[in-house]
Amino acid sequence: MVGFVLARNDPLGTTIAVQAQESTAFRSARVSETIREQSIAATGQGSAGEVARMALKLGFIAFGGPAAHIAMLRDEAVVRRKWLTDAHFLDLLGATNLIPGPNSTEMVIHIGQVRAGWRGLILGGVCFILPAAIIVLALAWAYVNYGSTPTAEWLLYGIKPVIIAVVVQALWGLAKSAVKGPLLALVGLVVLALYLIGANEIALLFGGGIFVMLASNIRRLLSSQATPGAMLLPLFGLSAPWLAQPTTSTPVNLGQLFLIFLKIGSILYGSGYVLLAFLRNDFVARLGWLTDQQLLDAVAIGQFTPGPVFTTATFIGYILGSWPGAILATVGIFLPSFLFVAAVNPLVPRLRRSPWMGALLDGVNVAALGLMAAVTWELGRAAIIDPLTALLAAVAAILLLRFKVNSAWLVLGGAIVALIYRWIGS
Repeated sequence: MVGFVLARNDPLGTTIAVQAQESTAFRSARVSETIREQSIAATGQGSAGEVARMALKLGFIAFGGPAAHIAMLRDEAVVRRKWLTDAHFLDLLGATNLIPGPNSTEMVIHIGQVRAGWRGLILGGVCFILPAAIIVLALAWAYVNYGSTPTAEWLLYGIKPVIIAVVVQALWGLAKSAVKGPLLALVGLVVLALYLIGANEIALLFGGGIFVMLASNIRRLLSSQATPGAMLLPLFGLSAPWLAQPTTSTPVNLGQLFLIFLKIGSILYGSGYVLLAFLRNDFVARLGWLTDQQLLDAVAIGQFTPGPVFTTATFIGYILGSWPGAILATVGIFLPSFLFVAAVNPLVPRLRRSPWMGALLDGVNVAALGLMAAVTWELGRAAIIDPLTALLAAVAAILLLRFKVNSAWLVLGGAIVALIYRWIGS
């Protein structure tokens, strides 16, 4: 009403000024509301028990690798429980991609801290890791005592297509929040294309973030002597000199085993394939503690069990040092993630308020979605191999998008279909 009265009594210039003021106020109010939502969430309004229950559930059913885990986590925390918004989830994902360690585990830890403070941080991470670690430990015991591991290929036959549908649903939902304009859409598509032709995923992730940061702040950059690159330094994990290992072959030592996995957890970016390279360099090529076949068996166990792929460390630890070795290896590789998240999580709202770091987060977010889309394409080609798997993926996508069926039930359904198919085939 005030705007209408001014428009009637004042000249055109006043009307334009008033509209501009209202537009600025509206944008400012939107930014303030977003920050307020994140600040409220960051204070920890929930209980550690509900975080633990969600993390345990995901720890038992989260097959398919980090992209699938993050998709299922979004379904549980954003869509079903409404603990945070898609925008906040994306900012946490962007911050996670800036630090070393297993992304899906760190996202569970982030959301645990957002929901229930430091208790949620600890319980969320532990409860997500524990189911996979116990399963892998049991398989390691069978491997050492009987010389083989049970196969799960027939089970994954039915689960993998469902996981592809879950990831596609998450990509669709997250893209609506992440792609805020043509520039971000272009960055996401370029990252997708470059990854598929073999570009390094870490270079793409940081390159996308830095490009958007510079493009969005080009005027500030030209008018200021500041060096925005300096602001990124605290976000990178660096290996400490005391973690360096000797270069000669040595007998298995539990202290050294712990330090090697602590080093890997502190500096490792990237996928399970990057983890494989680190493990082979330390345990096969340099120390001679494992054979190539043992390493491949360990990675296979980490891939087809639920939960984080980093529980490969549990398997290797048991082979090399029995129960104490398994515990030390597991603690060593996951401990840095808890420390990194505890340090970075409180900074996320501040990063979003900064023009430089907010643009960096936007760029990292769309780059991460581009990488997720590329990985989904590659996984889809491996998972959808015949008419039945194509049908499973299509039905799962319809149930997710149209009827909002819980992804846990779909994973269970895919496993049951695989069981029936195997029984009929035999």
